[in-house]
Amino acid sequence: MPHPPAWLKPHGRPWARRAERRVYDNPWLSVSEYDATAPTGAPALYGLVHMKNYGIAILPLHDDGTVTLVGQNRFAMGYSWEIPEGGGPLEDDPLHSARRELREEAGLEAADWRLILKLQLSNSVTDERAFGYLATGLSAVDTDPDDTEDLALARVPFAEALAAAVAGHIEDALTVAMLLRAYHMASKGELSGALARHVLG
Repeated sequence: MPHPPAWLKPHGRPWARRAERRVYDNPWLSVSEYDATAPTGAPALYGLVHMKNYGIAILPLHDDGTVTLVGQNRFAMGYSWEIPEGGGPLEDDPLHSARRELREEAGLEAADWRLILKLQLSNSVTDERAFGYLATGLSAVDTDPDDTEDLALARVPFAEALAAAVAGHIEDALTVAMLLRAYHMASKGELSGALARHVLG
């Protein structure tokens, strides 16, 4: 990735964490409450959700310019259409987790992988980070969803998926971000000619 511009330099003091109280813990996340000091010097009470996995997102872009999307019922927000996503243990290579998620959810393997986006998903209250990969050179394999997943798959033209995201019909943040990133890459010549033409419509 290129070096950041000078104006991205941080200013001021960081938050200071003092006493911590763990109020909830399970295999996927923990919640802690902190006595803290704000960058302004003001005392504050702060709650933080610590995620025990990275967020992983994969944009499977087929040679014909279609993308594979996954439909499923999410516990917190209801039904969602999104690119293949999941979690990867913090100690594992995110790419290894991405390969697993693409096989399990979409029944696909990719010959080529490219990390195209890093994201902080909700940095005011969680420490969750996400890695987004563009997967190309796709071939079919058996799916292997976990025992809580009832998934539907749709293979749609990239332009249709992007239009659905821009119109607000797809609301999943990683999906919206990854579709926009791929469109930006195509417009800047960062994708191969044939794929770029498909993505740009």
